[in-house]
Amino acid sequence: MQKGDRNKEILASLGLAAWNDMQVKAHETIQQSKETLLLAPTGSGKTLAYLLPVYHAMKKTQTGVQALVLVPSRELALQIEAVWKKMGTGFKVNTAYGGHLLQTELQNLSEPPALLVGTPGRIADHLTRGSFNPNGIHTLVLDEFDKSLALGFEKEMFFILGQLKQVNKRVLVSATAAVEIPEFTRVTNPVVLDYITNQQAAENAIVFKTVISDDKDKLDTLYQLLCYLGAEPTIVFCNYREATERTAKAMAEMDIENAYFHGGLEQEEREQTLARFRNGSVQFLIATDLAARGLDIPQVRNIVHYHIPSTPEEFIHRNGRTARMNATGTAYILLNAEERLPEYVDAETEQITLPIDSAVPPEPQWTTIYISGGKKDKLNKVDIAGFFMKVGGLQKDELGLLEVKDFISYAAVKRDKVKSLLQAIRDEKMKGQKYKIAIAR
Repeated sequence: MQKGDRNKEILASLGLAAWNDMQVKAHETIQQSKETLLLAPTGSGKTLAYLLPVYHAMKKTQTGVQALVLVPSRELALQIEAVWKKMGTGFKVNTAYGGHLLQTELQNLSEPPALLVGTPGRIADHLTRGSFNPNGIHTLVLDEFDKSLALGFEKEMFFILGQLKQVNKRVLVSATAAVEIPEFTRVTNPVVLDYITNQQAAENAIVFKTVISDDKDKLDTLYQLLCYLGAEPTIVFCNYREATERTAKAMAEMDIENAYFHGGLEQEEREQTLARFRNGSVQFLIATDLAARGLDIPQVRNIVHYHIPSTPEEFIHRNGRTARMNATGTAYILLNAEERLPEYVDAETEQITLPIDSAVPPEPQWTTIYISGGKKDKLNKVDIAGFFMKVGGLQKDELGLLEVKDFISYAAVKRDKVKSLLQAIRDEKMKGQKYKIAIAR
């Protein structure tokens, strides 16, 4: 099959009509160049921009790991894995990251994947253990490498790259324009694809508004703002983990249903929170800058800067969660009387006055159901949907987004049908197996 035909098949598998301009240029450049630096904003399709040429560099006759993608977070690793699987390449992919059982990864690596995606700490651990042979790796991608460095992974990255003796293609990816390339990457003269410096169209898709709080503590103003926004998918950014939990608790006490997200949560808690946000079971996500990039959370309508970010780069990344893929969005900046708009905010901003009598947003129409089985248990979306409809009595429009992970799954169910569903399936087996099925918290 010709490469052009295969690309069309991958497009169809992804449900896309065409590659965007950045992806087309990146595909061409990465395939032709030994060193590439891709600078593109969050939400522009960077993952696909490098995964297609990674796929074309794969050799069917070669066994073992052929390509390594290093990422700063488990969420980004899982997102890349999901995209690769959706592409239908025929090449195995595995992820490696902290926060879940090492034994599972060791078992996966006993039959090495062609594509390995992981965080620097866990990949370094596997190399030290000899879990896989790095000598077959010919393609290296450092996705959001500046974030990995900022998180303190320089030592691990230095070690990992020192073990890769046969790499002939290096791709560095970042959503930040002003990045320095560390010497240990051995990237000395890359072809630079800069889609950040000139992103006027993307900036025009975001409307910036400021909201002034009379009180230093902006909780009451945040409450008024969320009531004003109504049931629109919104991320509220705080600077610290403790602040996210305090803010989330305060909003819940004011009858605004929400969830919080930060790096201190266990992996399953983080995945469950993101699943609830993606499927509409919760409309307001209160988060640290961990949610600013590398997460698969599309269709975010509003960004709220409850705390002013400490750097202009984080401001850009936060805003990048909205107005994705040609959509529009609004970024709200909350300031108290003593705060001033940061100098790096050079976009036009409109100061708005919030109404004080907006109604509390309605409860989401969906509730997330947790299932204690996944792909490794031979469960798929068709199995779960069939079980919930045939045994649980749901209609097609009463079942929303389904996500099937390796060992767990999530399903969005209309809120008013949850009780009858759980009652109907309480003592039933799915594919001959009894699973724990309950409301995700």
